[in-house]
Amino acid sequence: METTLGEELLLLSLDDKWGYEKEPEKVAWAIAAASLVDLALAGRIEVTEKVVSVRDPAPLGVPSLDAALADIVGYDKPGKVKDWLHHLKKPAVSGATDGLVAKGLVRKETKKVLGLFPVRRYPEADGSAEASVRERLDEVVLRGEAPDDRTAGLVALLHGAKLHKLAFPDGDARAVESRTAAIAQGQWASPAVRSIIDAAQTALTAMVATTTIGVVMGAS
Repeated sequence: METTLGEELLLLSLDDKWGYEKEPEKVAWAIAAASLVDLALAGRIEVTEKVVSVRDPAPLGVPSLDAALADIVGYDKPGKVKDWLHHLKKPAVSGATDGLVAKGLVRKETKKVLGLFPVRRYPEADGSAEASVRERLDEVVLRGEAPDDRTAGLVALLHGAKLHKLAFPDGDARAVESRTAAIAQGQWASPAVRSIIDAAQTALTAMVATTTIGVVMGAS
């Protein structure tokens, strides 16, 4: 049961015991971008002059990705990556969550806060997938091994969304950021995938910056 990049990002963000999500806004943007990267890695989409276009409309058999692909195929005018991040953000997070539950990797629990407000949590049910993801990331970021396309894509998403701490909580922050930047900017992928990564990183950086400013202003 191979996990999607969005599911892997969500696994990294969920507290194993209590099931709450860390950095939820940044993670949501990253998961939306991950849908595009997964589709590009599968040869379904590419970016041409900043616009997302379809290369192959055939479904992949992965519900969340097939839903995203169907939206892109059925869209009546060209959309830029940033437009698709906005459009896919909510369904991509829901799809990643449903995928983890369906695979038995997390449990869905609903509790009431103050006895009134229902809150959903997703504690870990099977830690093997998250352990595998963290091992892949450690190999390429902390131990300097060459990444495969999927791991490099995941690193690029983490870097673009400024989520280094989720993946490397005990790593040297400067060293981790330097290595993830090098991987994110490396020529490890085909031009079609590279174009999606570059555009997704640019859009992610802008979205995350806007989110951060909003949080700071709201707290002041």
